[in-house]
Amino acid sequence: MKLKQMLPLALLLALLATSCTTVRVVTDYDRNVNFSEYQSFAFYRPGIDKAKISDLDKKRILRAIDTELSAKGMTKAENPDVLVSIFTKESERVDVYNNNYGWGWGWNPWWYGGSTVARSTEGTLYIDLIDAKKNELVWQGIGSADLITSGDVEKKVKRINEIVHEILLKYPPELK
Repeated sequence: MKLKQMLPLALLLALLATSCTTVRVVTDYDRNVNFSEYQSFAFYRPGIDKAKISDLDKKRILRAIDTELSAKGMTKAENPDVLVSIFTKESERVDVYNNNYGWGWGWNPWWYGGSTVARSTEGTLYIDLIDAKKNELVWQGIGSADLITSGDVEKKVKRINEIVHEILLKYPPELK
């Protein structure tokens, strides 16, 4: 009987554990652009300086972007084809789970019920690629995910790398 009562809690914990690893990604791009022409990049400092996060997190994000773009064959350059800019947003996410489960029949036999509230900090990272010659936005990737807010720097670096990786998996876009 106790196993049946623990099942909802176990399912909730499994859901919470898997939801922490999810990165939701959306991209948009100019359909008239030939992305194969972009071979080099540089970071757009005026845009990056406006991001409202710590300088340490900016460095972590920029290193992750550098790693991902380099893996795609792009190189850093003084006169780049594209400029890379970032923007961030942060919000508190509140999930309410209503756990109303019952077993049997009649008036309240073995009934378990209640609500669980889970709070987490969700961050959104925008990665913009700007055509350096035209000064026009050509691609934007947006990734939203739960953030690591504890003091564990290694976990934070790993999470930032994961978010950037998931966003840049969508670059260059598959043209149809």
